[in-house]
Amino acid sequence: MGMGIDVRNQMAKRAAEEIQNGMVVNLGIGIPSLVPNHLSKETMVMFHAENGITGMGPSPVKGEEDENLCNAGGFPVTLNMGGSYCDSAIAFGMIRRGRVDITILGSLQVSQYGDLANWIVPGKKVPGMGGAMELAQKAKKVIVVMNHCDKHGNPKIVPSCTLPLTSARCVDLIVTDLAVFKVSEDGLLLTELFSPFNLEYVVNKTGCEFKISKTVRNIPY
Repeated sequence: MGMGIDVRNQMAKRAAEEIQNGMVVNLGIGIPSLVPNHLSKETMVMFHAENGITGMGPSPVKGEEDENLCNAGGFPVTLNMGGSYCDSAIAFGMIRRGRVDITILGSLQVSQYGDLANWIVPGKKVPGMGGAMELAQKAKKVIVVMNHCDKHGNPKIVPSCTLPLTSARCVDLIVTDLAVFKVSEDGLLLTELFSPFNLEYVVNKTGCEFKISKTVRNIPY
């Protein structure tokens, strides 16, 4: 079952808290594309897309979309003042040179040590991994925003990924519809809970062990 728009926006809003003034930020498709809608007008950020845009703004008002202006997922976007276009080669060159401060991605699985599997389920057709491999390796900070469990109720945070990896030990922060985890070499640290979920519920829905912060922030929906 898919998440409601309010839940998706709450997750995007939490991910947006990691963005600081002056950063270059790459956004994946899905929930990450909602992040620009949750930044204050005072926050000056250059949103980057692999298809050749630097300086994306919020989603356009319905009816005011520009058919020639879209993100890497093909969804309509706006362009902030000072934004620019380039070809994909230059866009990927920016990633590979480490010019992206944060990438915010969706995922199919994340291991307790930050391994990322987000591009394929074997046997199913997919368009490809896009820029995920380069972003996971070269962005200064990697944030995953995803459902805590898949459509069958299986945990997506696991001891070891069973799906093909995009990149190993690359994830820094996980934001799910239930909680927020920091990732380190020692494993996961739960730092925040989304209301109305409690710690016991999150433990039961998580496929691996994790540590708990001395102070756990509660985020109301």
